[in-house]
Amino acid sequence: MDSLSGITPRQARERLGARSSGARAPATPWARFSAWLECVCVVTFDLELGQALELVYPSDFRLTDKEKSSICYLSFPDSHSGCLGDTQFSFRIRQCGGQRSPWATDNRHYDSEAPVSLQGESAHYFGYVYFRQVKDSSVKRGYFQKSLVLVSRLPFVRLFQALLSLIAPEYFEKLAPCLEAVCNEIDQWPAPVPGKTLNLPVVGVVLQVHIPSRMDKPESSLLEQCGQEALLPAPLVLTSVHELDLFRCLQPVLTHVQMLWELMLLGEPLVVLAPSPTVSSEIVLALTSCLQPLKFCCDYRPYFTIHDSEFKEFTTRTQAPPNVVLGVTNPFFIKTLQHWPHILRVGEPKMSGGLPKQVKLKKPSRLKTLDTKPGLYTEYTTHLRRDKALLKRLLKGLQKKRPAGVLTALLRRHLLELTQSFIIPLEHYMASLMPLQKSITPWKTPPQIRPFHQDDFLCSLEHAGPQLTCILKGDWLGLYRRFFKSPNFDGWYRQRRKEMAHKLEALHLESICEANIETWMQGKSEVEVVDLVLKLREKLVRAQSHHLPVKEETLQRAQLYIEMVIGSLPKDLQAVLHPP
Repeated sequence: MDSLSGITPRQARERLGARSSGARAPATPWARFSAWLECVCVVTFDLELGQALELVYPSDFRLTDKEKSSICYLSFPDSHSGCLGDTQFSFRIRQCGGQRSPWATDNRHYDSEAPVSLQGESAHYFGYVYFRQVKDSSVKRGYFQKSLVLVSRLPFVRLFQALLSLIAPEYFEKLAPCLEAVCNEIDQWPAPVPGKTLNLPVVGVVLQVHIPSRMDKPESSLLEQCGQEALLPAPLVLTSVHELDLFRCLQPVLTHVQMLWELMLLGEPLVVLAPSPTVSSEIVLALTSCLQPLKFCCDYRPYFTIHDSEFKEFTTRTQAPPNVVLGVTNPFFIKTLQHWPHILRVGEPKMSGGLPKQVKLKKPSRLKTLDTKPGLYTEYTTHLRRDKALLKRLLKGLQKKRPAGVLTALLRRHLLELTQSFIIPLEHYMASLMPLQKSITPWKTPPQIRPFHQDDFLCSLEHAGPQLTCILKGDWLGLYRRFFKSPNFDGWYRQRRKEMAHKLEALHLESICEANIETWMQGKSEVEVVDLVLKLREKLVRAQSHHLPVKEETLQRAQLYIEMVIGSLPKDLQAVLHPP
């Protein structure tokens, strides 16, 4: 009998989700909610405790003490920012949950269809923050200070910022009952299925979003219209769930965007010192998105404070700086991270000659611990020559007062083409390591994927290198050699090899299903036939659980083969292999 039958809506709300750990089974009341969010937190300022966790919804979602502490400190701008009014920003923390499942099993389908760069985080949480600080004479400190935080594994920054801008002002006025209602609405949302356009109702508004799929064309982030359905009220259409306004976020560093692209590609340690958590988190997220469709496989923290649990780990001088991009607002980090190879200091946005004022390249030796001027402090020399035409096009667009979206599209297209020119030779070489389809036969173990030899790849660049698709000149070989040592290469290679292994499994299963199994069975012993049944079953289970690229008709034929082979065996063996 259904354990929820007979309970009132109020009791259901009070239970707020039978979620005993980070992952929920589909039968739990908050299964739909958990496809989008882990939990919603409210952080307030307590005179005795400082930042304190006031509420967590659902109430039985377990956060460790370390996670609670990180969320509390990262949900408030530090005292150097001086943020008055409403502020939105984001952070990313390491999951410290011990035995908790890293990513709900029912979300594997999303990961198998989503672009690699948009898959759910397995070991980190994103925190999307709406912070309000306003004068309030009824409070002892004289200020109302509170943050509403959405905790998720999905990197949907645009969607969750839009959601917060709708629900946070309502919450600050009506408090807990409003939050309960919002959580219940989100629990009615359809799952985030890649390739689908969804309508997501909340607080009287319908958010219309397109969930990206790895089958989408790289540049198309525009919505596919969902039929002719007339929605009332008219939906608030988001052109992307994850893409920020790249031009606005990177406006102080447009002249160095190619250098920053190389630093991101190579996974170099970088600290971004900004005037506010909003600016720091937007720049870090914009930089890490510059490599799309390549996944940024290093750690990154859009907003980081001295209270973070990884502070000592990231600031130690006993070992080389880690492959992390840190967004900070406290000038103390200039002193603490002086040994880091790349430090970007940005100030408040200013215009200069029609273009946002650009930071200058400076030697790290010019860093001052107290009054560091804006600049990109690095000894790094780019491998590729700068594309001067890009800056001219952006400046021309600004002078003609073209919309920000157009300038962002121009910048994003430039970075996309640059990344594709770099990655296509790697993809072609990797594809050449796959065994030929004619070498895959039904009754033999399929051949192995050949190993990746860096020297062989570098030799192939002479005839099939990035010069075929990119006009930029420079030391491409040197860039590839450094890329091979980066976490981004390791992440890309592991993902591609996994996909190729799955493809090999799928081709082998197809070759078995296309073979004449009756001919094979002639003269075979019962042991060999039983072994075939067990192996076919194992392949079928793997194909379904790992979402292998196998046609549905192939799976059905494999099941028929299993039934047919079992039917050819004596009754006693049939009973063992096919229990009633």
